[in-house]
Amino acid sequence: MMHKYKISEAKNCLVDKHIAFIGDSRIRQLFYSFVKIINPQFKEEGNKHENIPFEDKIASVKVDFLWHPEVNGSMKQCIKVWTEDSVAKPHVIVAGAATWSIKIHNGSNEALSQYKTNITSIAPLLEKLAKTSDVYWVLQDPVYEDLLSENRKMITNEKIDAYNEAAVSILNSSTRNSKSNVKMFSVSKLIAQETIMESLDGLHLPESSRETSAMILMNVYCNKILKPVDGSCCQPRPPLTLMQKLAACFFTLSIVGYLIFYIIHRNAHRKNKPCTDLESGEEKKNIINTPVSPLEILLQSFCKLGLIMAYFYMCDRANLFMKENKFYTHSTFFIPIIYILVLGVFYNENTKETKVLNREQTDEWKGWMQLVILIYHISGASTFLPVYMHVRVLVAAYLFQTGYGHFSYFWIKGDFGIHRVCQVLFRLNFLVVVLCIVMDQPYQFYYFVPLVTVWFMVIYVTLALWPQIIQKKANGNCFWHFGLLLKLAFLLLCICFLAYSQGAFEKIFSLWPLSKCFELKGNVYEWWFRWRLDRYIVFHGMLFAFIYLALQKRQVLSEGKGEPLFSNKISNFLLFISVVSFLTYSIWASSCKNKAECNELHPSVSVVQILAFILIRNIPGCARSVYSTFFAWFGKISLELFICQYHIWLAADTRGILVLIPGNPMLNIIVSTFIFVCVAHEISQITNDLTQIIIPKDNSSLLKRLACIAAFFCGLLILSSIQDKSRH
Repeated sequence: MMHKYKISEAKNCLVDKHIAFIGDSRIRQLFYSFVKIINPQFKEEGNKHENIPFEDKIASVKVDFLWHPEVNGSMKQCIKVWTEDSVAKPHVIVAGAATWSIKIHNGSNEALSQYKTNITSIAPLLEKLAKTSDVYWVLQDPVYEDLLSENRKMITNEKIDAYNEAAVSILNSSTRNSKSNVKMFSVSKLIAQETIMESLDGLHLPESSRETSAMILMNVYCNKILKPVDGSCCQPRPPLTLMQKLAACFFTLSIVGYLIFYIIHRNAHRKNKPCTDLESGEEKKNIINTPVSPLEILLQSFCKLGLIMAYFYMCDRANLFMKENKFYTHSTFFIPIIYILVLGVFYNENTKETKVLNREQTDEWKGWMQLVILIYHISGASTFLPVYMHVRVLVAAYLFQTGYGHFSYFWIKGDFGIHRVCQVLFRLNFLVVVLCIVMDQPYQFYYFVPLVTVWFMVIYVTLALWPQIIQKKANGNCFWHFGLLLKLAFLLLCICFLAYSQGAFEKIFSLWPLSKCFELKGNVYEWWFRWRLDRYIVFHGMLFAFIYLALQKRQVLSEGKGEPLFSNKISNFLLFISVVSFLTYSIWASSCKNKAECNELHPSVSVVQILAFILIRNIPGCARSVYSTFFAWFGKISLELFICQYHIWLAADTRGILVLIPGNPMLNIIVSTFIFVCVAHEISQITNDLTQIIIPKDNSSLLKRLACIAAFFCGLLILSSIQDKSRH
């Protein structure tokens, strides 16, 4: 993966640095493109066949081009001066030349022999410089022979290959006992093989290609200094943190513990094997299958989780697998969408119940939305604004379901006990907490989980605070409905206040220890942006649940199998309005010109398309009675899919794509997707198993577990503070 360096990043990396380019017109091209990363206004002017200096005094960056078109005594003398102890040496030296030697000597074999002799004399000097500076020898790019002018016709690709082979063999063998410190810069040659036909003169690369070469050169030098996440080249593996080491020890002990438990259990099973009765010849069974103990489930779960986390680390932290940049095209997004749509329609069954937003339907909704979001991420479709705006609605729809689902549960069941709260919080946060430790990431990095967690707590507090109003109580007196609406109105007022008071919002979430959860890169702006982007949608979900359940209680809705939700006239009218609203939003989102302006309107208008979809999906009885089993299966593991994609499907913390099988994109995506989905499903099972053990229904046991969890998080805070101090 190549990181595209901004001006400020380039200056920050090269502060107090001196970079020297030595060579011919091709090296001069590379010099200009490199300087333009630092100063885009720098003009290519002046005498081409002389030295060209560049200096940014504010950033204290110096870049020089030294005109030495041949590898000869002149170039040797220039390099030799830098080897003297009293002379300041450049921090980076980029050298290369050959085409002038071919041209001047008409491609003769004698010129090649002289080139080899000259490089052999320069090699020890370059090797000496390479001990204190970064030295790169640029291999010669191929030419497009059909476009070459008459006085350059002798510069053939065959000759260039011969000169490159000579340079590589001599420079790589310049040290007898160890590997050469002079690095071969061959990327420009690889780029030229694809783009030289776009050259204006057949010799020099087109501008876009040399810009890429210069950016790669910047990556080669600066990635190890600035360590950008999306620059996978030339970075050392990050050192293990204290928490990562402790996590590795814990998972190793879990694996060892489970193996010991398994061996003991297996030996006990062998001792109790059925034996044959000698008189009757029949088998006697000594024991019945004993139920699996909670300790065995616990050890087995942590054993599997440890192996999965090792895979996560290898994929996105250990520099074991390659990563590649995303490149968006319409086909890479829309063709997979059509494919999964066909699969989703093909696999369908009748629902067990025909209520609005029944369990199968919400699983289906989560499933197809998650698949669309996955395709959106891997295809890099965020660069295409209409797709971005529609995916923003899908994220809002998840939060809408959060408001709808949790409100419905508390309103109908009236269960405000601590067990329910702990169960939901554990299911939502378990995987993310483990990943924060293993992958050394802040909690806010996995932004969707903090978002859903905070909104769940907001719903809980809103409904649990006095007076607790539930459906059973409200049915006896309509006054309670009014009381609940007042609660919701107060919630809306608080949302509006925080949305338009960034200072108050940031003060609340900058308080310790909340700041440890919601800060990203030293501030809570990212959390503010994410929260504000969908600030009303959970409220809309709660309000929709309240209205729907009230209508259902008064038997206004017809929710029988195959029946339309309302009378035919009302159903047809609402369907027409819903379709028009759905299409109107899509047209508006597709005509959006500015992401910032659209994001500003999104919180207020996203509910239109969500409600339109719910009505279209639920008003016709035939549509409400059927669901896609394909989408519903993915819907049940949608949270795990969303989180796992960060590290084992995408790469570099979502900025790139994981490459398990280089050179075969189709096979790579099939294999990585299969592993990714299996891992997400397994983590879902592990989370469910651990929830049953760690969050027991018995209150006294639960309180003891909560004390242990509180101690665990206190330990995390202490370790996090120690790590922060050691980093600073």
